[in-house]
Order: sequence, then C-alpha cells, then structure tokens
Amino acid sequence: MSQYRDRFRAVRHAFGAFRQRIRQRQKQLGNVKRGVGRQIVKIAGEERVNSWLDTYHGYRDRLRSFIHQYIDPDAWYYPYLKNGVKGFLWAFLALGIYVFILNYNFLYLTGAMPSVEELKNPKLNQASEIYSQDGVMIGKFYAENRTPIKYENIPKQLINALVATEDVRFYDHGGIDPRAIGRAVITFGRDGGGSTITQQLAKNLFKTRRKTSTGLLTRIPLIRKVIYKSKEWLMALKLERNFTKDEIITYYFNTVDFGSNAFGLKTAARTFFNKEPDSLNVQEGAVLVGLQKATTSYNPLKNPDRSRERRNIVLGQMAKYQYLTKNQSDSISALPLVTDFTPENPYSGPASYLKNAVQDYVKKWGEENGYDLYTDGLRIITTIDSRMQRYAEDATDEKMKQLQRTFDNHWRDRNPWTDEDGKEIPAFIDSVARRTERYKSLSRRFMPLYPDSIMYYMKNVKYKMRVFSWNNKRHYDSTEMTPYDSIAYYKHFLQSGMVAMDPRTGYIRAWVGGLDYDYFKYDHVKQGKRQPGSTFKPFVYTTAIDDTLSNLSPCDRIQDKPFRKEYRENGEDKIWEPRNSTGFYSYSNMTLRRAMARSVNSITAQLTDQVGPERVAEYAHRMGIKSRLQAVPSIGLGSSDVSLYELVGAYCTFVNDGESTEPIIVQRIEDRDGNVIETFTSQHKRAISPETAFLMRYMLQGGLQESGGTSQNLWSFDLFKNHNEMGGKTGTTSNNSDGWFVGVSNNLVVGAWVGGDDRSIHFRSTDLGEGAKTALPLVGRFLEKVYADPKFKSLQGPFPKADGSITKNYLNCGPSGDEETTEESDSTDVSEFGDSTFVPTVPAPDATTPPDTTGNQR
Repeated sequence: MSQYRDRFRAVRHAFGAFRQRIRQRQKQLGNVKRGVGRQIVKIAGEERVNSWLDTYHGYRDRLRSFIHQYIDPDAWYYPYLKNGVKGFLWAFLALGIYVFILNYNFLYLTGAMPSVEELKNPKLNQASEIYSQDGVMIGKFYAENRTPIKYENIPKQLINALVATEDVRFYDHGGIDPRAIGRAVITFGRDGGGSTITQQLAKNLFKTRRKTSTGLLTRIPLIRKVIYKSKEWLMALKLERNFTKDEIITYYFNTVDFGSNAFGLKTAARTFFNKEPDSLNVQEGAVLVGLQKATTSYNPLKNPDRSRERRNIVLGQMAKYQYLTKNQSDSISALPLVTDFTPENPYSGPASYLKNAVQDYVKKWGEENGYDLYTDGLRIITTIDSRMQRYAEDATDEKMKQLQRTFDNHWRDRNPWTDEDGKEIPAFIDSVARRTERYKSLSRRFMPLYPDSIMYYMKNVKYKMRVFSWNNKRHYDSTEMTPYDSIAYYKHFLQSGMVAMDPRTGYIRAWVGGLDYDYFKYDHVKQGKRQPGSTFKPFVYTTAIDDTLSNLSPCDRIQDKPFRKEYRENGEDKIWEPRNSTGFYSYSNMTLRRAMARSVNSITAQLTDQVGPERVAEYAHRMGIKSRLQAVPSIGLGSSDVSLYELVGAYCTFVNDGESTEPIIVQRIEDRDGNVIETFTSQHKRAISPETAFLMRYMLQGGLQESGGTSQNLWSFDLFKNHNEMGGKTGTTSNNSDGWFVGVSNNLVVGAWVGGDDRSIHFRSTDLGEGAKTALPLVGRFLEKVYADPKFKSLQGPFPKADGSITKNYLNCGPSGDEETTEESDSTDVSEFGDSTFVPTVPAPDATTPPDTTGNQR
C-alpha cells in the first residue's frame, strides 16, 4: 500500500506544481495586460479609455441581465454552461484566426494558397501539341502528358465507378464529408480515408503538397499534415461554391495521375487501352478507377493480378450502391484483365528530329512572351507537310539501306575508320569509348584504385540491348553486346540528313535528321556541320556574276590550267595548289556554266582569287550561310564547315529572284482554346540581283544539261513530267568523307548529306562515295515520291522564262574547239575522274562534333 501511496503523492505533487506554473503564467499575463493598458492610456488618453471601458461594461451587464432572465445564475450547471460558451467562442475565434493564416499565408507560416482568380479559373498543366501544316498531330511536349476532355465524353459508368469507390456521398455534401472524416478517425483509416472527390481535386489541381506551397509550420511533421488537410478542406469548399458537381467531376478526370506518364482520363485511356474515353467499357473504367488507390501497386502492366483484384473491388462497390446488379458485377469480375498498352513518346512518330528544333524555337519564344511550352497546352502548327515528311523518311530508309549494304560489302571484314593513307586508325574505338557516359561513370566508380575494372566492364561484360538494324522494318534487333562492341557496331553505319524547303515562303516541308531518332540523336540537318565541298562553288560563281567589279556572265570563259596561290595565314606563309579530280588539266577555255557543271577545281580557284575570298564569304553570308567562314583561298572549294539547313536556305535565293529567305519551321502558335497567339513569316532581304538569280538557276541546270555535268544521275529518276525543270549541285570532300547534293526546282529546294559519324569513316572508292552516288539518290527518290502524289502536281513545272531585264549573254556562248568532252564525276580521289575539292581541313570555330551514339541499351 505504501508503494501506491507514494505514487499518488508524486502525482498530486506534480499536479500541484503544474497548477503553480499556470498561476505564474497568469500573473505574468496580467502584468503584460497592465503594461499594455498603460501604454494605451498614454496614447489615447485616460478619459477616452475610461469611456471605452464604461461602454464595454455596459454591454456586458446588459448581456448578463438578458441571459439571467432565462437561466438561473445560482443553478448548479450555470458555471459549466458559462465556461462551455466561453470555450466555444474562443475556439470559434481561434478557428477564424487559423483560417485567416491559411488563406493569406500570414507571416509565411503555412504556404501559399491559390488566388480567387485561380480558384475561379483553374489552369491545368496541359501538353502542347505539334501539328503539321495539313493538320496531322506529329508530337507533344509536356511536363505532364495530359489532353483535357469534356464532361459529355466521360462514360456514365466510369463516373459511377468513381463515386461508388471514392466518395459515395459526393452529390450530397458541400466538399467535406463529416461522416467519412469521423469513420476515418475512429478506424484509423482502415476502412478508407475521409477525403472527398473535391478534396482530391484540390490536391491535384493546386499541388498543395509541393515545396512551393509550404511554409514555416509545415516543416513540423504532425502540424504539416494538419495544415495540408486544412488547406484541402478550405479549397474544397471554395471549389464547390464556384463549380457544379459535373464540372468538378470533369476537372477531376482531367487532373488525376494514372501512372505510366498518363495524366488525365483521355491520355490514360489511350495509354492502357488504346481507346478514346467514350469507348471504354465498364471493366476498363473500373481498372482506371482502381489505379487511384495506388498507381504503381495496381498498375495493370506491372501488377496484373493485383490490378484485377482492385478492379473487382470497384465492381463490387458499384453493385453495393446499385450502379450494377449483383449478377452484372459477378459476370464482369470473372472476365480476364485485357489491356493494349500504347505509351506515348514525345519523339515517336514522324519528324522526330524536327521536334528538337521546334522545342528550342518555342521555348525561346515562350520565355520572351510569357508562355510555358510544357504546361500551357499550346497548339504549334509547323510548316512540315506530313505527306512530304513520310516520303522523305521512306526515301531515306530505302536508299540508306541500299547504301549501307554497299558500304558493308565494300569493307567486308575490315574496319572503315582509316587515316589519310587508308590504314586503320589504331585504338580508334578506345578513344571513342573514353568519350561515352558509360566510361565516365565507370571511371568515377573505379578510379584511381581499380583502373583495370573499367575496361573489364567495357570489353567483357555483355548487356541485353536493342540496337539499330536495317534487317527489319522495326529498325532494331535484340541482342547481347559489350559496350565496347556496341560502339564498334554503331561506327560502321553511314549517317544522313535531308531537308526540303519552299524557296519563296521559307517553309521547311520535310526534315530528316538521321536514320532513326531512337538510336541516333544527333541531327545532321541543323546540328551537324561538315565541309560542303563543291556544293559551295555556286557562291563563288554568284559573286563573279553579281559583283560589279568582275561582272562576268555564264558565257565568259576561263582556262582550265594549274593554279598556285601564295598567302599568309595566322602569321604563317602557305602555298595552295588545288588539283582537278581528273589528275590533269585540259587547258581548254570553258564557259562558266560548263566549268560549274563539271565542278572544275582549277577554274573555281581562279575565280575565287579574282573576286577575293572575302567577297565570296560576304556573298555566302548575304544569301543565308550563318556559320563562320574563313576567307582563305580554298573557301570556294568548301573548306569551312556549314550545316545542311543553312546551305539549302542559301540555295533558295537562286529560286526566289535573289531574295534570301530565312528558313522557318513554325507557322503559328495557338493557345489551348484555339485562339491564334502569333503567326510567323520568313524574313526576306535582297541578297543578289534578280538577273544574277536567273543566271545562277540557268547555271545550276547545267549540272544536268552540260556534257560531263556531275548532277546527271538525277535523270535516272522520274522527275521531269509536266515540263518540270531542275538544277542541282553535287559535292564530295576529301577521301569521300562527305557526300552532298542540293537540287532546285521552281517550287522546292531539297538538300541531302551522307557520311560517317567521323570524317575517317568513308568509302575508299570515288565511284561509290561521291555525292552523286550517295546524297543525290536520296533527293531523287524523295522527289519521285512527291511528284507521284497527285496532290503535289502543282509543284512541278518549268522555271520562269527570261524577260527583258536579262542583259548578260547566257545562251549564245559560241563554239569553242578546245573544250574537252570528258565526262566528270563527283570525287575527291585524284587518281580518278571526279569533282575533287582536295583541300586542307579548315574547321570553323563553331563547328560541332556529333556525340557518341552507341551503346543504346533499351
């Protein structure tokens, strides 16, 4: 007994000490009150304060008299009633203060709440969609992959499934369900939570639990949960006040996360079942509603058995609340789980390489105009024609598959990376491997203690992966390779790029940046820059014809003879002696048209020296070349790196009567409601005279019409119906590292490039590696497909005829008995006939090198 007595005394002592502390606090509070009172008296004056107190005491006495008329102050229950009323009033005041703090984030205690405008017009994070000019959606950009739908497109049974499972009294409460809260408190959440559909919407719509919505008090774990719930209750009440139940349901299905990067019902229906929402049946809707409990645990792909169990629970709830009969629920529950998983990839589908360029363009535009590409649901209408894009991709697949087979047979069991002497570059794959992310990751893991482990994992450990392959239409094979082997495997592939442009509007009609974006991310249209070879020569001839100091015409003649140029570069004396691809000089006096058609290096070099390298660079920039050009004697043979994108844009000047046309990829941008925000047009400026443009078109036609023209392979394609006329220029760089072709017609300018990822990867033979055999077939096959489509019949036709403004002689050049008729080809091998640009490499300072595109583990 003494033991219990001691414990009782200890408890009584502790309680007494607690009461003593309370009295001390009350005394201190009294002192504070008195101190505050004295300060108020000093400020307001004693008489005014006494008047206020008298008024207060008068109201208090009248209230007491009124209460005492109905309640006996001497009754035993009166003190309890009085204290209860006081407690209620204090609690009500505290609640008001708490709501005020929540609503206005007082002193940054609880985190920001949405404004009145945001509550009335909530903004969903919506994917921006990219469309071709002819209305075909070709991709999306998003932070959350969401496409909103309207209430009438939501199946009624899907709404019933949601209500029966998540909030059975949804149509009866005002945003908060007291019964559900009470049940959740009593059962500690075992029988379900207390959140209503409206509360869940508030959480999803306004991201109440993100770091941006937190305050000082939310750093305390238990208080944080109370604040989050309180904010959701408060927002739920406001949402119920601003929206109908149908609107809340619609917002809910548009905001909810279904997992697998599917936000909103429309995207989820397409992702899991490849259907539109209004085509979903009861069991499919039950699967989607079941995902709301846990998107990973009940994912039908990752956990099909658990997903089926959860689906059947949802069906049971629907039967319980009479949305289905018991027999219907049981029969549907017996059905197997069937899905058609169709995930959306923003870069899948056509024009994958273009999408990167569109992304960069619209992101910059959005930063300047206050729009977010990933959340604002923009409709981006590009200049691409989906049919032309398909033809371009098909032509690239067809011709590059054939070319790759030729390339593999050409090298057979040898590796294609060779030096200037044709010998395999030692340790080539080692140097490439060291630039890969896998190698860098292994280095961070094993260096400096275990350096041998890096090469062990690179050369000995095989991984399952999908690798690019031309063996099937899917463009991949599943295999096992070491990272080292995968690098060597990918380096055997020739790469390509092709772009088509309307010369007058500047609209890009087709854009193929590589073989397959899934495996080769590097874009060879705009990102890649390489020496253009002989495709740069037209800028030299343009300068010679347009510049008033030289003022030449297509009929003017220059002798094909050796050329030697001594010059000084970077403080060093140099000598440049370009050679013709034939290995000899004909010493014939060639017209400029024939010299350009045959791509004679010696005549181009003489013209460059005559007009000056600086003027050639100036004219090239004037016409649309943006890359830095080194004004050296070899500039005319394409010694500075440029992109295919800018080269094709510059060639459009010839067709557009001498006006340079800025290439454009976005035609207009609309908001999520279809209102046009901005329309884009190409910038035009005078670059050369209309007469020079006409004469250069005539010169480019010479590549097909002149004896020995390097573009004559274009005649092998069916392109010349309906009086269609074309011109073009091929180009091949040293060792056949790059093959180029740009073809021009009255309504379309198309360019293509073919080469290896590295300049050391190329054909050994000019017969196989020249631009006329590698790049030209891509353009020819593409145009063949375009012209075969009746919808593009209007693209065919002749160039405009000459009018009275053409003063220079271009037709009646007169005979010349000393011109050779040797047929030329497009080559850089001086031991054979060809279009040689045999020049030293002069990389532009802003030239880019493609990253390693190997080891694509899938």
